[in-house]
Amino acid sequence: MIIAAIVLIAILLFGITFYNSLIGKKNQVTNAFSAIDVMLKKRFDLIPNLVETVKQYMLHESATLTKIVELRSQAGNASLSTEQKIDLDKQISTGVKSLMLSVESYPDLKANQNFINLQSTWTESEEQIAATRRTYNASVTDYNNAIMMFPGSLFAGMLNYSQITVLASTEEERQNISAKSLFNS
Repeated sequence: MIIAAIVLIAILLFGITFYNSLIGKKNQVTNAFSAIDVMLKKRFDLIPNLVETVKQYMLHESATLTKIVELRSQAGNASLSTEQKIDLDKQISTGVKSLMLSVESYPDLKANQNFINLQSTWTESEEQIAATRRTYNASVTDYNNAIMMFPGSLFAGMLNYSQITVLASTEEERQNISAKSLFNS
């Protein structure tokens, strides 16, 4: 009887410890994704400044600028799902890369101190976004390991915890960049 009580108490303590651990890991994932949101907001706040600076020099690039502004306004929508936010982030990144490549044709703009400062801030922001994505993926991996490995998989299934997908690059983003093709276009 005493042995059964000790085993039951041990199982109960393990269950509580595991449950608390899962809650902590899930909260880490939520916090890491929130950090990505903060960094994306910082990026979205920079876009109007970049657009205004570049507009003076690039009137014929208005289609790219318009698309970036439209995407930025969509990103401010609080009801977007995680997947929609990630998709918008990818679209904005693509638009801004295109814009930055176009800037290469404008020596006056490249020499403008405001643009240089903006470009530097933008680069720093992109590096911070990349760092928060790595943190998010590490948190997701830790959480997924906890719910997929034995004996956690037994408890996670009973508690309806499911795997979370890590952020990944698109096939286009994985391609090598050819400096020759960039400068010849």
